[in-house]
Amino acid sequence: MELTGKRIALGITGGIAAYKSAELVRLLIKQGASVQVAMTEAATHFITPTTFQALSGNRVFIDQWDTNVANSMAHINFSREADVLLVAPASANFLAKVANGIADDLLTTLTLARDCPLLVAPAMNRQMWSNPATQRNIATLLGDEVIVLGPASGEQACGEIGDGRMIEPEEILEELIAHFQPKLLKDKKVLITAGPTFEAIDPVRGVTNLSSGKMGFAIARAAHEAGAQVTLVCGPVSQPTPRGVKRIDVTSALEMHAEVMQRAATQDVFIGVAAVADYRPRIVSGQKTKKDGSPPPVVELVQNPDILAEVAALPEPPLCVGFAAETQNLAEYAEKKRRAKKIPLIVGNLIQDGFGGEENTLILFDDNGQQPLAPAPKLELARQLIARIATLLENPYAPH
Repeated sequence: MELTGKRIALGITGGIAAYKSAELVRLLIKQGASVQVAMTEAATHFITPTTFQALSGNRVFIDQWDTNVANSMAHINFSREADVLLVAPASANFLAKVANGIADDLLTTLTLARDCPLLVAPAMNRQMWSNPATQRNIATLLGDEVIVLGPASGEQACGEIGDGRMIEPEEILEELIAHFQPKLLKDKKVLITAGPTFEAIDPVRGVTNLSSGKMGFAIARAAHEAGAQVTLVCGPVSQPTPRGVKRIDVTSALEMHAEVMQRAATQDVFIGVAAVADYRPRIVSGQKTKKDGSPPPVVELVQNPDILAEVAALPEPPLCVGFAAETQNLAEYAEKKRRAKKIPLIVGNLIQDGFGGEENTLILFDDNGQQPLAPAPKLELARQLIARIATLLENPYAPH
């Protein structure tokens, strides 16, 4: 229920993507928001107002001359009572009008009269999207601090393929939740590692661990929500990439090391969440090792580079945050690791409390001691961690 108490004004313009807006309303309501819908006349040719009234539980507005509004000023009342105005889908025609200050129907009028942020999710044919006029209008809207969500690329209703599809309702919901998060890391560059690494023994076998990557991906999403430019270097996992996050897939510790060290010096924050293998086989067989009755092969291991320690040792390192996943003696081992790597903050957890699950229990260790975080979903814990990191960026010795 991440939108509990939020009032969403949802505008719907004419386009086949309007059918997706019904699912969007359902998702918004499920997250605790109240939704008030306004439609253009063109939108009613694709989906009925009755659908949105049933889903939102509120009357749908279409006509700016509606005499049922107490003061006959629906265009004023609508957005003044909202925390955000979201238009999805936003047609090329609507975007052009708003960019140029035209108010000739209820939705464009209330958009100009709004007293809240405006988010738009464009939806149109690929050639309409790439048209120079549309791109000029988008540039104008961005300059006016309108938040543009998408568009996506793919197959379109006209049968063509390209940019212009409205992003999916789940993606719009994620962006809307992100919009309401404090921008504690605005314009900061954050580099994160996540997931396991896989150290090959032969083409099909290797040394790895059970890290799911969920905590690292949650932190990447929380950092993006906080306004950061996020790069996520991840081992072999199947987690969906958070919107707005640049993802780099690797397999081995050496690959992860190379990608991190290539970027670390230009970052403001480095968060080493990945469960990087400490060791790798010295020799990797070019062929699958067969069980042929011979004695089992002996696999000689060599140590992998310590990515976190190397980043922390840079001449001008980013603020470094490490993770310590232990099975016992958490406080002792985590603090020892923090001091050995000379980093300001390490996040400790017991493997049995959250390894691979949806929730976790964390303890933050820094120069001020320990700060236990209550058991919670990983995204909630990630947001708390990002808040602590933001404080450390402002003042490395700030108390909890």
